[in-house]
Amino acid sequence: MTSSQHTASRRTVLTALAAATTAGAPLLSQLATATPAFATGDNDTYNSNTDLYKGIPYPTKEGEDFGRRYRRHEQFDGYLSKVAVYEKKTAILAIHGGQIERGTSELCLAIAGYDPADATDPTRAPLLPTVHDYWMFEGMRSSNNSQLHVTSVNCDDHVANVLAASHLNVLSLHGCQYSQLGIPDTMVWPSRSDPKLVVVGGLNKTLREALVHELETAGFPALDALSDEWRDRYNLADFAGAATKNICNRTLIGAGAQLEITEDMRRSLFGPEVTDFDWKSGRIATWNNPRFLAFRDACRRAVATVEAGQTIL
Repeated sequence: MTSSQHTASRRTVLTALAAATTAGAPLLSQLATATPAFATGDNDTYNSNTDLYKGIPYPTKEGEDFGRRYRRHEQFDGYLSKVAVYEKKTAILAIHGGQIERGTSELCLAIAGYDPADATDPTRAPLLPTVHDYWMFEGMRSSNNSQLHVTSVNCDDHVANVLAASHLNVLSLHGCQYSQLGIPDTMVWPSRSDPKLVVVGGLNKTLREALVHELETAGFPALDALSDEWRDRYNLADFAGAATKNICNRTLIGAGAQLEITEDMRRSLFGPEVTDFDWKSGRIATWNNPRFLAFRDACRRAVATVEAGQTIL
């Protein structure tokens, strides 16, 4: 998307908001029913995380509208005569977490090795022996969280940038609607009434292929948006994470991976009730089930496979 296109898009949104206000319609209710933002950022209200944090063009407050959580594990080498091994090669990101693209925060924490229900206590041991650094930006509003969406190429949060740039790999988790992908109804997985799919993208081909393999093996339909079979088909280019400025590709090797997980797939990872997915309380109460754990473990196996072939000199 060009700069002029983005300016026009924001102008359209601002004009619509102004018109709605002039007409006397309830602004919050209109925003709550707005079309969800696409992966391209065409509908984004804020040009960057910096603008969002500064409240440009609309005021926001951290701790009420949004929150940020991250963990960077301490490592040090204080010996001249010993050879240390730097172990942290992968960072897990959920840049549209919380109520923006629901379920991605819980998956981020789980894949990183932590309890999605409680990762705030620094003295609490992780759930799994191998852990990864992580960063999350999370929508906290009761409605209109899509307004907080900042597309991946415009993510300029300082901590997120540092984590990406200091790791060989990034796995960035996103949510989408199956209808946004533009794939014909006859190709819906596994049936028209159950469109569960993971679109794997990013410039790290090895990590992409490992993710597709592990997810498919675990029973989660997945496709590689940059493979010869799927590249540039339908609307997949918008979800392929192929831009070098995408936060998932700002790694030490200039390549990473992202998952665009349809809502049907994300919803299936939690409890059967609507509220088990729609709200954070439901997700943290129902994540510990065989299907969620299988998805988590598939992603972790893919990461481990790629890390095994990487060396930090």
